[in-house]
Amino acid sequence: MKPPKQSSNVPSGEENHDQEFEQELLEVEQALVALKERYNQVQADKFHHRELQQRLKQLRHSKLAEMKAELKQIKQQLEVLELNLESQLFSWGSLKEPFWQAVRFGGLGVIIGWLLKSVAG
Repeated sequence: MKPPKQSSNVPSGEENHDQEFEQELLEVEQALVALKERYNQVQADKFHHRELQQRLKQLRHSKLAEMKAELKQIKQQLEVLELNLESQLFSWGSLKEPFWQAVRFGGLGVIIGWLLKSVAG
């Protein structure tokens, strides 16, 4: 049985430790790169989140302003329609018949009142 061949002046135990150290160092470097990538992703996501929140706030305000303007316009149109309808409802043609009935029955009531006063009186 031959003893294992040793290279230069470095014993095999130290060589094994050097390889383990290099392997662990590579793993740490890879973990650091992954951590940096994740950090950059988080920063980008935060920035995007803030942009979206600002956009949503702008949309809410603009939509609210648009809705208020539309609501004001609808109210104005309703007022115009109400005036038109009221003017049609209270035109002389629609009041003519009730007016003459009031004159007729009011006059008849006055005449009956005078008759009762003169008879009772």
